[in-house]
Amino acid sequence: LFRQRLDLFPAATAAEAASLVRHRLETAGMPPVGPLVGVGFRDAVWPDRPTRELLDEAAGGRPVVLLSADLHTVWLSTAAASALGEGGADLLREGDAFRVVQALDGLPDTLVDRWAIDASRTAATRGVVGIVDLEMAWNREVWLRRRALGADALRVRFGVYPQHLDRALAEGLRSGDAVDNGGLIEVGTLKVLIDGSLNTRTAFCRHEYPDASALPSPHGILTVPEDELEELLRRAVAGGITPTVHAIGDEANRVALDVYERLGIGGRIEHAQLIADEDVPRFAALGVQASVQPRHAVDDRDIAEHHWRGRTDRAFPYRSLLDAGAVLAFGSDAPVAPLDPWETIAAAVYRTGDDRPRWHPEQAVTVLEALAASTRGRSDIAEGDLADLAVLDADPLAVTSAAALRSLPVAATLLGGRFTHRTL
Repeated sequence: LFRQRLDLFPAATAAEAASLVRHRLETAGMPPVGPLVGVGFRDAVWPDRPTRELLDEAAGGRPVVLLSADLHTVWLSTAAASALGEGGADLLREGDAFRVVQALDGLPDTLVDRWAIDASRTAATRGVVGIVDLEMAWNREVWLRRRALGADALRVRFGVYPQHLDRALAEGLRSGDAVDNGGLIEVGTLKVLIDGSLNTRTAFCRHEYPDASALPSPHGILTVPEDELEELLRRAVAGGITPTVHAIGDEANRVALDVYERLGIGGRIEHAQLIADEDVPRFAALGVQASVQPRHAVDDRDIAEHHWRGRTDRAFPYRSLLDAGAVLAFGSDAPVAPLDPWETIAAAVYRTGDDRPRWHPEQAVTVLEALAASTRGRSDIAEGDLADLAVLDADPLAVTSAAALRSLPVAATLLGGRFTHRTL
């Protein structure tokens, strides 16, 4: 879906984002189905406000929906708001935003399935052998349908959200179990979001945000009460489903770790972007994996320096987590960041995405550590291993720049010993 949409990442102001919309409409017109959708804006550091009037002027009465990079904020034109049944607010956040994002996904299955299969083949050209699907939907049948249509380039672990937990338990789904004959589609984790995001200033934090008076909550939002989270995780684990908890702010991470500790179970925390010093060693002590997305560290450095000022030494703290014995699991959070492991690895190793000096280089990891975090904990191969392999045209351990690591050439990708991509 996102590969078909207008890229707003270059926009440094609301006016520039509106100008990109105007240019797309003037040069290409509206898409064949639905509103014009743009993705990737980061309004947290814009000097001007994204208003309904500004977007309406660019849209010219047409329905336009703009999604922030973190998907936690939506900017609608009046025509789009009317078509989607939304109110008159300039921006929709969190649950209201998610509702719009899901509504935009309502395209014909035949179209989206074709796009998904194309995207999986593109991912294979970068050495990707598997994805974790944490879309807010019941995706078991979706992936079985795509598998029947020929989607065989990736292994897929599909997640379960709280609203679907009863169904998953009733159907006897257990994390790690394959649900297709070829063993490519597996049950993943229970995904629970307990706070918002940094860009939207809804990540649940110990300290107030700098512009707290303009926010609904000065510390961000805890979207799931602690006792409710504990009960959800308890039920999931009892039924054989491993939990993963979305926690970005330091207070959200503390809440998640406290619940894991009370239950005496391991699991995962998704994002773990800001962590209190005293909570860093708890990941290893409790057996909780840190499922992190290093590209966010370089994409959001300016936002973090503004909204987490004075605390960025413990933001995206990969080195600290590793040194404390935690297990890191790298990912892309696509479509928030590109589905390309080499982008991820370069961000973790070099801690910069442009020509600026490294951002908190003391939190960088080595290439070997980044490879291990990108391959389910393994950076070597041995006889008898499952042959999910990426064959490279250059040695990643010999690369000396972020640009070279990001563009590392992949000569071939194999899934269970079968080529899904080859230039050999």
